[in-house]
Amino acid sequence: MPDLSRRAFVLSLPALGLAGCGAALYEPPRPATEAEVQRLSQLIASLDFHVNNAEAYRAADVALSESFRLAQEYEIEDPPLTHNTKVNLGLKPRGLCYHWADDLERRLKREKFQTLDLHRAVANWDNILLEHSTVILSASGHGFEDGIVLDPWRKGGVLFWALVREDTRYIWTDRREVFRIRRERKGR
Repeated sequence: MPDLSRRAFVLSLPALGLAGCGAALYEPPRPATEAEVQRLSQLIASLDFHVNNAEAYRAADVALSESFRLAQEYEIEDPPLTHNTKVNLGLKPRGLCYHWADDLERRLKREKFQTLDLHRAVANWDNILLEHSTVILSASGHGFEDGIVLDPWRKGGVLFWALVREDTRYIWTDRREVFRIRRERKGR
């Protein structure tokens, strides 16, 4: 084993161990049910009375179906941390959290929503080992804090969603703010 590959493997062992702990909870990606589309659509529509119901449904349907499509494209067969290790070792093409966020955001932008806004957010941005990226959907004109987290990475291709203020796993920061802070630190 070349020295670089050996080092990457050794560095990945903690992640593999952590991922193994969650393996019993892992559910392989699957297409969303109509009931799931309806539940997410209703949550999106409840963000503000100006949100168009048809847009809310379309956003829900696209977010859920795109998450499943990306899981197939990324060749998801494992829990997220195990898959991350495989991506970092070059064994899988994509599937880090920012890949999911970039690709989901790109797909949602194609819808050109009039009553919904897309945001990007980062949690644990000051710890490279724990940093996590996601897409947030809000009512048009509202900040990301009033939106819904759309996180396909967290469950390995099965879309997780929750109101930002109810997401107990992460504390989200607007990605633009993270970039601003990093630029300031770099400039010092």
